[in-house]
Amino acid sequence: MNTVKKILVVEDDELMIKILEFIILKEGYSLVIARNGIEAIDNLEKHKPDMVITDIMLPYKSGLEVISYAKQNYANIPVIAISALGGEERTVVEAFELGVDDFISKPFNPNELILRVKRSFALKL
Repeated sequence: MNTVKKILVVEDDELMIKILEFIILKEGYSLVIARNGIEAIDNLEKHKPDMVITDIMLPYKSGLEVISYAKQNYANIPVIAISALGGEERTVVEAFELGVDDFISKPFNPNELILRVKRSFALKL
């Protein structure tokens, strides 16, 4: 039985949420949305998603805190970080040190994001 994979998207920009929602739903995944770091942690507990895609710059708790929480409590969950801070090497390094599986800079190509999602799921099998 092949169940639909659930992805938690953590993003505070409404336009980016709409873009991610369109891309992810079009590929047949289900979606849970959090608009800040606190909602993200609540949704991790409540919905037990199969993957997290999180922005780094978020209200209340940063994406780095979300990554840290996800990896400490759900070690095998794939996490993809997205950020307009792509050029900030320190942030990228910190995300990988916390266990992020992939990092993609904004703006990004929707096809590239889906390829990275599929690759992350394949690597976790």
